[in-house]
Parts: sequence; C-alpha cells; structure tokens
Amino acid sequence: MRLGSLVEGLDAAMSGEAGTSAGLDSSVTGFAIDNRKVAPGTVFGAFQGLRVNGEDYIADAVKAGAVAVVARPEAKVEGAIHIAHANPRRLLALMAARYFAPFPDVTVAVTGTNGKTSTVELARQLWRMMGHKSASIGTLGVTTSVDQVSTGLTTPDIVTFLANMSGLRREGITHAAFEASSHGLDQYRTEGLPVIAGAFTNLSRDHLDYHGDMESYFDAKMRLFDEVVSADGAAVVWADDAWSAKVIDRVQARGLRLLTVGAQGDALRLVNRTPTHLGQTLEIEAEGKLYKVNLPLIGAYQAANALTAAGLVIATGGDTAKVLELLGRVQPVRGRLERAVISKAGAPVYVDYAHTPDGLKAAIEALRPHTRGKLITLFGAGGDRDAGKRPLMGKVAAELSDHVIVTDDNPRSEEPSAIRAAVLAGARQAQEIGGRRAAIAAAIALAGPDDIVLLAGKGHEQGQIIGDRVLPFDDVTVARECAG
Repeated sequence: MRLGSLVEGLDAAMSGEAGTSAGLDSSVTGFAIDNRKVAPGTVFGAFQGLRVNGEDYIADAVKAGAVAVVARPEAKVEGAIHIAHANPRRLLALMAARYFAPFPDVTVAVTGTNGKTSTVELARQLWRMMGHKSASIGTLGVTTSVDQVSTGLTTPDIVTFLANMSGLRREGITHAAFEASSHGLDQYRTEGLPVIAGAFTNLSRDHLDYHGDMESYFDAKMRLFDEVVSADGAAVVWADDAWSAKVIDRVQARGLRLLTVGAQGDALRLVNRTPTHLGQTLEIEAEGKLYKVNLPLIGAYQAANALTAAGLVIATGGDTAKVLELLGRVQPVRGRLERAVISKAGAPVYVDYAHTPDGLKAAIEALRPHTRGKLITLFGAGGDRDAGKRPLMGKVAAELSDHVIVTDDNPRSEEPSAIRAAVLAGARQAQEIGGRRAAIAAAIALAGPDDIVLLAGKGHEQGQIIGDRVLPFDDVTVARECAG
C-alpha cells in the first residue's frame, strides 16, 4: 500500500530528506511502535511515554528500514519522511486503520473500572448463540468460539489491536467486542476502526497513579463516547452507578442513541433480583413487557454485566426477547467468581479478579447470600500501582468478611511486606501470610462445610510478578492442589 493513500486527507505535515513527492509513492509494509519490530517499509510511531521516549529510537528505526516516522513536529527525523502532528498517537492510529482494514462489520467497546472483561465476553457469547461468528478482545486475550490467545493487556498497543481486528475479519468474524481501558483510550490505542456502540459499566478508584484524580480518570473513560464511538452510534449505560448521570450527559451532548440498563434503566429495567443456589433470577422490564431470566451467574455485579452485554447486543440489532432468553444460557467468565474447587470439608472456593475496593466489595457481597457460615476472603494488592487504594481494600474486606487473610498479589518491584502493611492498615485484625500458596492453603484449611472461600485479585492470571520475573501461578490450579 502506498504511503500517500494512508495520509491523504489527514491533518499532517510531511517533510524529510527522502523528498515528499517520492516518499508518498513509497510502499508501506507494516506499522510499529517498537523500533525492534521495524522492517524495510515500516511506518514507525515515535511517542513520548511515561518511562520511554520513542523519539530516542527514531534513528534506529530509520536504520532498520522505516520509510516514515510519525512523531511530534519537534522530533528530529533524518533519512525518512517525517509525518508530523501534535497528537502523533492518534494520527498513527488513523493511518494504521487504513492499512489494516477491513474489520468485523459490528464492533463495540466497553469501558468502566470493573466488569469490562465479563461484559465483552458475555456479549460475544450472546452473539455466538444468535448464530454470529463473534470474538472478544481484552484482559483474557483474543477469544473466539474455538480459540483464545493471551495479549497480556486490557487494551493492547494500537498496531497489535488493529492487526488482531483485521485478522478476525479474515477468519470470518463479523461481530467483535473489546475492552476500552482508561490507559488505552488516553493513549489512542482503540482508534481508527468503526465502533458502532459503546458501553459504560461503573467507575470507582483505580489507576490514580496514572491519571492523578478521579475527574481525569473519568475524562479518559469518556473519550469512548466523545470521540471513539461513531457519530451515528449508540451508547449503553449502566444507570445505577454514582457516575452514570455524568456519563449520560456526555452521551447526550454527543447525540448518540442512548440505552440505559439497571434498576434505573429505561431500555432494560431490572425490576427484581433473587439469588438462587447457582445463580439468580432476574425480572426485567423491556419494551412494555416483563421478562424472567434465570441467570446462571451469582452476584449483583454479574447481573449488571449481563444486562450491559444484553444492551450492547440489542443496540446492534439483536431482538430483545431473544437476547433475554439467551441470557439464561451464558457461561461463567474465567476468573470472575469462578468456582475453582470444593474442599474436602465441603467449602466452595471461588476465584475473582477483584483488585479495587469496589470490585472487592462487589465480589464479597455476591457470595454473602450463598454463605451459611463464615466468608473467608484472601487478597493482596499489586505493586507499582495506585497505593492509595490498599488500605481501602483492607477496610472493605474487614467490614464485609468474617475472616481476612492478606497475602501477596503481584508485588512487582516493591517490597511485598510493605504492600501488605499498607493493606493491613485498613484491616488490622486480618491474618497476614506472605506466600500466596501458603495463604491459599491456610484459607482452605480454615473453611468448614458451611463456609465459602474467596481468592481475590488475580482471577484468570497465570503468573505472579515478583521483581522482574513472572513465576507460574494460577489461583484456580493452586486452590485445587491445596484442596486435594
């Protein structure tokens, strides 16, 4: 593909020793934001980051064969076309989208603090049951009905993201849902392809080490509705969150079609929710009719995720009655209140990804109606992440659980004992066991037949990050070994 066709009509200034007219005829073979992945004909994106400045690697990229460099006007580019823009991340995304197109016909995105993974995966399941070839992209990786590939990020880099979406189209995928994280939205990692609907789940404290304050965090999330969703697209908003009214204001200001869901929702109004042994019964009012759904997932937050997913499927053409009927057949999402094992004493052990105060609260409250004895909660906090949430998580666990064990999560470069101490500041009566395997073994040994054990924080993760190493660790596998 010619470079000229990738920049035509875009607001960009071009210069460089290669000569602009000749450069426009250059053949583009790919895109990269890592100079180590540059090959002859590559367009290289050089961005300023928190830890690394991509502009420092422009010369290396050109030496490796970069035909053009997308960077700030101030960047120094020699030996290749300099495509300059004040927002080079967004410009590269728009160019890359032209290169990788076409994409799945129906693409939707989900943002929010908690529930993104479950919502995109449940939307994928609903589409699949309706006969569509569907996929989801997010924390669990790229998931289709026959395959799952880990990406390791909620929202991968823009080149990987667009390449994945293009690959899905080539494989026959027509419907795709992806997680739009605040980092991904802020760094323009979800741009370029048509997004016909977006959804908001909830907002609570997370990633303030990056965004600084809640308003900035909220604004980053709102880029989904302000700019990413197509102008003629739709927005599905969980109406029962403290931030929902502000989200609705942004959606209406943009002029998107609005579908609200939840107890205060209009499109799908949750009239009643009754916990059952292995799930919950939902009564939902939609289009003037009352529907009863036996949802095979436990917890209020799972009901919220399911209704938000249903809203997205309806917003993209699904029949309301059929979609609500299919909610009764969805499968649990990996690492989201996943029942890992039942101990020899008869105590069920659940694994959940909850790693924020609100997420932990939702997981504990989901299990409480099913607990006849003690609710034992085990969790930790990640290193090199928002430290302010650690005592808040401890406080939530201590107030809502009968017994709390504070252990290690992913300490990364921090001293594990210091992280635990910060958590214990909010849960002074909690038991401290540093090693996560030993802590899981202790929690399961403590549980009787009427008790429930919650292992929170890591969910689907297959490794534990200690220092600069990733050690194999899966809460589900470890729980089964400890219960055996």
